[in-house]
Amino acid sequence: MTDARIDIGAAVRRRLARRHRAERRFQAYGVAALLAAGAFLVLLLGSIFVQAIPAFTTHTLTLDVEISAELADPRGDRSEASLRRGSYNTLIQDALREQFPGVEDRAELRELFGLYSAVNAARLLNAVAEDPQLVGQRVRFSFPISDDADLYLKGVTVRERMEPGEGRLNARLDGERWRLEGDGARAPFAGVLGEARAQLADQAGRIARQRDAARARAQTADDADTRSAAEAEAERLAARVSRLQGLAGADQRLELGPATKTVLVRLNGAVLRLTEIDADGRGASAERLIGAAQAGQSQTWTLWSLFTPPGARLISDRQIAWTRTLAERGLVKDGFNTILFTRADSREPELAGVLGAIIGSVLTMAITMLLAAPIGVGTAIYLEEYAPKNRWTDLIEVNINNLAAVPSIVFGLLGLAVFINLFGMPRSAPLVGGMVLALMTLPTVIISSRAALRAVPPSIREAALGVGASHTQAVFHHVLPMAMPGILTGSIIGLAQALGETAPLLMIGMVAFIADPPALGLAGFTEPATVMPVQIFLWSSGAERAFEARTAAAILVLLSLMILFNALAIYLRRRFERRW
Repeated sequence: MTDARIDIGAAVRRRLARRHRAERRFQAYGVAALLAAGAFLVLLLGSIFVQAIPAFTTHTLTLDVEISAELADPRGDRSEASLRRGSYNTLIQDALREQFPGVEDRAELRELFGLYSAVNAARLLNAVAEDPQLVGQRVRFSFPISDDADLYLKGVTVRERMEPGEGRLNARLDGERWRLEGDGARAPFAGVLGEARAQLADQAGRIARQRDAARARAQTADDADTRSAAEAEAERLAARVSRLQGLAGADQRLELGPATKTVLVRLNGAVLRLTEIDADGRGASAERLIGAAQAGQSQTWTLWSLFTPPGARLISDRQIAWTRTLAERGLVKDGFNTILFTRADSREPELAGVLGAIIGSVLTMAITMLLAAPIGVGTAIYLEEYAPKNRWTDLIEVNINNLAAVPSIVFGLLGLAVFINLFGMPRSAPLVGGMVLALMTLPTVIISSRAALRAVPPSIREAALGVGASHTQAVFHHVLPMAMPGILTGSIIGLAQALGETAPLLMIGMVAFIADPPALGLAGFTEPATVMPVQIFLWSSGAERAFEARTAAAILVLLSLMILFNALAIYLRRRFERRW
């Protein structure tokens, strides 16, 4: 008997030990899931923040602009109409040419004027129109530099290196080219020569692998057309490999071109671009890029390597040299990008902002809140407190639950068909967008409000009715205040979800380009506008690389708005929450 009790006790302890181990494993799984979710969240937000960093700062170019009367005031009467017909872009161009007086060629001038956007001339126009006394004066005018130059100065698009040159460098003009040679037995260009040859060898190796893959496809092709195309591709790649290997040879001069890095030499205030380097690295041929080069011997000079090939960047060698020169003169300064938060959308990335989208989101969400909250709460009160329990109300409840699961784009199609096509309401207006989002948010508000009303203890109703209150008084004076925290929480979360919706708004035309933000007033509800999710969608499809950072920055702004909504929901729930 004793042995049997011992066996039973041992079996119970083993089962308890297994159950405790299972509980600990379950807890470990839960902790691991939380850590994994937190890690993924940190990774997501971290990657967005890193991508958005370049958008929060911008480089501003400051020039002394001469507001000449003949260009700024064509009529000469200082009237607003005359001032607004002035050639202010020409004034900015003249100020920029003063910094580089040697630029006369039309192609070079186009590159020089590409350092800024002509849209900036509108700001100068407005400043002169507001103060006509500026005509005839010299004013300091600051404006954002082009997005390509801005990204270059931030080190995003071009990988470069500057290093002081070794020894003396002799420069002489040989026809249209400059001849640069080291002093004595020095080889000042040996380092860049070896790097360029290594770069060519790497390219040759990659293309050789592509050639071998094309030959393999030709051997395994099933039909003659595929085999012929693969063989032609293999021959073309083989020719490129042979050419690159020939350029990378150590026994001949190296010709620098699109396939190699760019090598610049800063000498006596001028910038020269190397075109060929001798096989031993002692001398090189170069062409003038900017400035006026002087023949003779120089002790101090700079070797400037641009490792990003010209074909892999949108900013030219001359623009890089001009931008660096302007920065060294103190005319280009880096600072916080206020344009991102004070301007509406623009075709130029350096002038694009989210103000128009924020105002459009505020107006749209105002319509959504004014429609969804009262109608949704009223519907929930009726269904929960007044409606009889029959097949009709059951059908309504089923349809409300089904509407909560309908894809959001269906509501966009509904708004397009009914509000715009049938009723003729304005396209791309916050009024229509708010009505569409209100329809989408209504099921969420109704369901959350009914759950909050149902959570109120029956004793509250019974106590109110017991002291003589009517059913309506019991609902509105006692039940509704008790359910208000849950109603507010559900409504705000529903509005936050609507704030992040894109598909229904695309269907009603809010994807249009909006250069001017809508007015903050009644008129703004019918003006063309866009919202933050649509703005993010538009910028994500932009061709310029600068829009990538602005897309990430807009995502952070949208996330901040949604966090603010959720924080407001938490505050209101705790503010009005009552415990029983």
